[in-house]
Amino acid sequence: MILLWLILTPLIGGVLAAFCARRHTAWPRYLSLVCLAIDFGLILMLWARPHGAALMSHGTWIAEVNVSWIPQLGVRLHLGLDGLSLLLILLTIGLGVMSVAASWSEITERVGFFHFNLLWTLAGVIGVFLALDLFLFFFFWELMLVPMYFLIAIWGHERRTYAAIKFFLFTQGSGLLMFAAILTLAFINYHQTGVLTFDYFALAKTQLGPTMQMGLMLGFFIAFAVKLPVVPFHTWLPDAHTEAPTAGSLILAGLLLKTGAYGLLRFAVPLFPAASVSFAPVAMTLGVIGILYGAVLSFAQHDMKRLVAYTSVSHLGFVLLGIYAWNTLALQGAVIQMLAHGLSTGALFILVGALQERLHTRDMRQIGGLWASAPRMGAIGMFFAIAALGLPGLGNFVGEFLVLFGTYRVASAFAIVGTLGLVVSTIYALAFVQRIFHGERRGEATLVDFSSRYMIVMATMIVVLVGLGLYPQPVFDIAGPGLSNLQRIAAAHPPASR
Repeated sequence: MILLWLILTPLIGGVLAAFCARRHTAWPRYLSLVCLAIDFGLILMLWARPHGAALMSHGTWIAEVNVSWIPQLGVRLHLGLDGLSLLLILLTIGLGVMSVAASWSEITERVGFFHFNLLWTLAGVIGVFLALDLFLFFFFWELMLVPMYFLIAIWGHERRTYAAIKFFLFTQGSGLLMFAAILTLAFINYHQTGVLTFDYFALAKTQLGPTMQMGLMLGFFIAFAVKLPVVPFHTWLPDAHTEAPTAGSLILAGLLLKTGAYGLLRFAVPLFPAASVSFAPVAMTLGVIGILYGAVLSFAQHDMKRLVAYTSVSHLGFVLLGIYAWNTLALQGAVIQMLAHGLSTGALFILVGALQERLHTRDMRQIGGLWASAPRMGAIGMFFAIAALGLPGLGNFVGEFLVLFGTYRVASAFAIVGTLGLVVSTIYALAFVQRIFHGERRGEATLVDFSSRYMIVMATMIVVLVGLGLYPQPVFDIAGPGLSNLQRIAAAHPPASR
């Protein structure tokens, strides 16, 4: 039942945080850190169990819970942890801690309710990474939505209401489309077997005609493409990132976008392999468009947050490319890119949020020459900017190049065009550093540099990114069996009935 406590701990902690703020505004912050520390201890306990590594090496589940939840509807509380889920939950916990640290001085009003929404969003994300019942998966998918809406709408910036409603409409609308596809798949399986179930492994055996399989796959794909986001379903992202508080932007970029990639990996391709193969050229085209479009739009921005937001569109285009290349090399690259992007982009949002808190502007035309007064910020900004452009020795480089190499094996034209994104990313990353930290000094004469708390957060991210870049093998060893298992599920799918 440890898996269930991974979800319950932040849920209970969120409720307690909402009430303990009446005593002292610092209590919700410390309580959030305690809840995340408990989750970290639980996930390490599962990972370190003597049979955990052995199970992982054979491609089975490290831990699993499967009990009845709503028997009348065939819904079960089915949770499973494999290497892929483990890595993403570790990322969730790590970025959750960073979010609490980044909001320590930024959030001063309704602190308890803020940490309630923060912890419930994290609980929903963890549930998404664990759910093996599709009804349960949809439940957690929607659980992420409401608290994130409040994080943007209450603690966001000037146009927060517009951004929050746009985020809600895009994600809710696409989520309902996926739910319709889930129900249709479950009813077809019921017609074939006489058993009403939403179990992942049972539904993977459903026989589907080519047209039906394509239609259901698109229902899943659109929901995940909106969250990833994929051009042209991305338009909610710049507004949400720009108007969200720092912690909200960090969770959006570092975690919620990864749920879209995870959904493609875990559900869209394995459940509908034939349709996914037919759709792969379209998906890879969208991935390449996203790589180039996001990079070019990043360079055109004057708002620091919008610039970083569009980099997510570009970098996650590589993830989409790797998933639909669907070979071991490309999938390993997609996983590394998901982890590295969560860290590097999350760090940039923390940096931009700190600058906005101090300078009261996000407009780079009003900022310049900050390195002299804030050398720590300058050094941190340069490091994560060159991480974003894919400097060798850092995790982003490993992820992007593995994706390109894997894609080249199956679709060389997409890999060649996608490589241009690396060139454009160099331009916007260096321009970001130049415009903010170099040149003529503009704005306030003094700027408070990063404190020790910020430096600890940033140093942790730097160490992990360098570790991913210099020695990614542990990640391959952890995620490899899970990825192989997904490939086996896709390969074992029954042929489409005519």
